[in-house]
Amino acid sequence: MAVIELPDCVLGEHSARWLPDGDHAFAAMNVLIEAASESVCLESYLVRAGEPASSLVAALRRACARGVRVRVLCDAFGSEGLPAELFGRLIAAGGELRLFSPARRLRLAFRDHRKLLVCDARRAIVGGINIGPEYLGDGVRRGWCDLALQIEGPIAGALAAGFAAMYALAPVTGAAIREFRRAARRIPAVPGTAVSLLQSGPGWPVGRLWRALRADLSQARDVHCMSAYFLPPRRMRQSLRRVTQAGGSVQLLLAGRTDVPVARYAAEHLYARMLAGGARLFEYQPQILHGKLLIMDDTVYIGSCNLDRRSLNINYELLLRLQWPQLAAQGRTLFAASLAHSREVAASHWRSGRHWWERLRARAAYWLLTRIDPLLARRRLRSLG
Repeated sequence: MAVIELPDCVLGEHSARWLPDGDHAFAAMNVLIEAASESVCLESYLVRAGEPASSLVAALRRACARGVRVRVLCDAFGSEGLPAELFGRLIAAGGELRLFSPARRLRLAFRDHRKLLVCDARRAIVGGINIGPEYLGDGVRRGWCDLALQIEGPIAGALAAGFAAMYALAPVTGAAIREFRRAARRIPAVPGTAVSLLQSGPGWPVGRLWRALRADLSQARDVHCMSAYFLPPRRMRQSLRRVTQAGGSVQLLLAGRTDVPVARYAAEHLYARMLAGGARLFEYQPQILHGKLLIMDDTVYIGSCNLDRRSLNINYELLLRLQWPQLAAQGRTLFAASLAHSREVAASHWRSGRHWWERLRARAAYWLLTRIDPLLARRRLRSLG
């Protein structure tokens, strides 16, 4: 994403600023960790050796030396193959590390797909950025295209409590599940509705995230959606179509280049329907698109959740819902900057330019990700008892 410097946004007790790429996000993470005086909670689906992990671990070790409680949670599937020495010195310094769902029989079923840093239960960073070398850069000349949000205020307390619940659940044993349920009930409510936290996955309130998305879409007139993996369920597609039928605008920024080809093929199965429904569809060109951003009028959704079946129905995810006009306007500025590096998909070209084998490939990928993957995940979940 093109680097754009935007001023901080303030709404009541909360302040926030956009981190438009990996370079900005990792710099901000280091600053928050270095300033922490009580606690640091770091949660990531994927951690890879090298930078930026080495710098972050060094900052975490320094926090331990100051007497700060440091806890790190990584998904066992996403971070498989992580060398023990990366976190070995952190553990020796007093830091704590857990792998989420370490049992191999469950790793393919559901994952902790969340990305979160919370310091002192007051300052936090959320978004789609994992801790790996591929995320370093501006998303145009170098590194994957992704973004995050730094936020300070009461919502950080809820994020810290959400982390604690996931940390308790990490072993995914019977005792861990019971502790998770207790921890989830203790998460504090954030006054007001302008800034709220939506968490999903087995054990969190069923359907809350999905209901919030549908409610906002039902009233939206102007929708900007950046999604690395785009596979929304039928009701969401219908909601997007109703926006354009009512005279509104829907712009979809999807991956022209991807790290998961089957996900891109599955998304292509929906292109003709989305274009026929009045949406404008763009594919990001310079780098792999990994961002997750949804703006509906003055409401922003930012976090780890893709608009696909796995994120909405299977994995553990988090989204911030921010009813915040200034933040939404800045988000649209960042979205427009990414469109400058994208190619629009024209409906006429899409209909005439597809080979039969491309259509067959897209259909097969769609059925794999919408039918087979959820079925296998549910069977493994039932094995928990």
